[in-house]
Amino acid sequence: MSDSKSATRPDEGEFSHQEYVPTGTDHIAERLAEISDEDADTRAAGLLAGLASYELDDEDAALLAGGFDDGTSEDALRQDPVLAIVGRPNVGKSTLVNRILGRREAVVEDTPGVTRDRVQYSADWNGRNFTLVDTGGWERDAKGLHQRVAEQAEIAVEMADAVLLVVDAVVGITASDEAIVRMLRKSKKPVILVGNKVDDLVQEADAAALWGLGLGEPHPVSAVHGRGVADMLDRVMEVLPEFSAVAGVERTGGPRRVALIGRPNVGKSSLLNKLAGSERVVVDNVAGTTRDPVDELIELGERTWRFVDTAGIRRRQHMAQGADFYASLRTQGALEKAEVALVLLAVDEVMSEQDVRILQLAIESGRALVLAFNKWDLLDDERRKYLEREIEQDLAHVEWAPRVNISAKTGWHKEKLVPALDLALENWDRRIPTGRLNAFLGELVSEHPHPVRGGKQPRILFGTQASSRPPKFVLFTSGFLDAGYRRFITRRLRETFGFEGTPIEVSMRVREKRSRKK
Repeated sequence: MSDSKSATRPDEGEFSHQEYVPTGTDHIAERLAEISDEDADTRAAGLLAGLASYELDDEDAALLAGGFDDGTSEDALRQDPVLAIVGRPNVGKSTLVNRILGRREAVVEDTPGVTRDRVQYSADWNGRNFTLVDTGGWERDAKGLHQRVAEQAEIAVEMADAVLLVVDAVVGITASDEAIVRMLRKSKKPVILVGNKVDDLVQEADAAALWGLGLGEPHPVSAVHGRGVADMLDRVMEVLPEFSAVAGVERTGGPRRVALIGRPNVGKSSLLNKLAGSERVVVDNVAGTTRDPVDELIELGERTWRFVDTAGIRRRQHMAQGADFYASLRTQGALEKAEVALVLLAVDEVMSEQDVRILQLAIESGRALVLAFNKWDLLDDERRKYLEREIEQDLAHVEWAPRVNISAKTGWHKEKLVPALDLALENWDRRIPTGRLNAFLGELVSEHPHPVRGGKQPRILFGTQASSRPPKFVLFTSGFLDAGYRRFITRRLRETFGFEGTPIEVSMRVREKRSRKK
């Protein structure tokens, strides 16, 4: 929740972790109920007119003129093209990922097989967005490095529109490199060959030897210094399609789309099978990938729902070898295509770090959210006591998500999933009228003004909802609002307007008064 246009003030961090604690009780809800829609609209029009005396840019003007993204435009629903970076351990893949992203995000260590939770990143080059899949964190296993690398590369390649094969130009072609090339030829995906660790002109001769892989011209780069990376990315843009061709689901219209996610062995496949039951299950196979993504249409609550990318739940056996990498990639892929995340948690075990990480992926995706506590029928009194404490500690940040207690094995309470999913989706789609929003902000600030900082008190000049799916609000302000105060506004937005089951975002645009012309 930060201002996208202005740098953070040096003193802002001082208050960023402090919560704003309101004093006394207030009657905002009652006073808001007394304001008619007509009065609210009139007030908002007055506030909007007042913004004319502030410095605004074109983006502000479009937003204030009623620009709104409901998340259903064709481009909004299509996925960015996917670029997978593959190669044997220690050739510099993660360093190259960081260079492309322009920030240090991927884990970089000298130990081959360093694992990481996040394998998928949003990137852009020359105004074009794409998704980068980093395949760097694989471990060796007893079956031998060559087979291991090839298997794990296959997992990433099946999700990608194009592939960057990274080879250590100084070491030259190895048997592992050749194994990966054989797999890439079978995939029929466009491949761009990158010779890394070429730090100067002298080493470019080393890169020339990579012609021997038979993948065409090698692109010499230095991921550490950035040499040659721009030319390589120009080439990537030539082969990547405008939108991903591997999406595997039509994202507009039709049944609401659910991503059933959770850590391995938490009961996802049991729940899916129980939901399908004896009802007819329609399976959509989308051609064009090594192992086709599968969506299943399931009758639940007398309606059809589309559970996206369920192939990840019952994956091919050899895919289990790259289990953590695969699960993370599939989870992110399913969330991208879904509208609501149904996160399955097993109550008979202590909540794990992996549970919390998967939940974080769901929150970051901006999808509606429902928590399903599985194996509730196995819960005894002692475990229940500890579970309540775990929920309080580990799930406090998602107390807004509906919770359903179920048994995937027996199907107990499965019908309760429908109202929870409906509630979350309804709020995910919700739009608050501008007049009503500004009436709320006016009453809130009147009762609980922002603390004075440095002799000044920032004011909220105007508020508007910029988009739904999930709901995002923009506040035009005369100065920086403390992060604690923004969190307070977010909490009160939830209390006043509902928003159960959806993340909401409140950002600010600090604007200054126009200077008077002499």
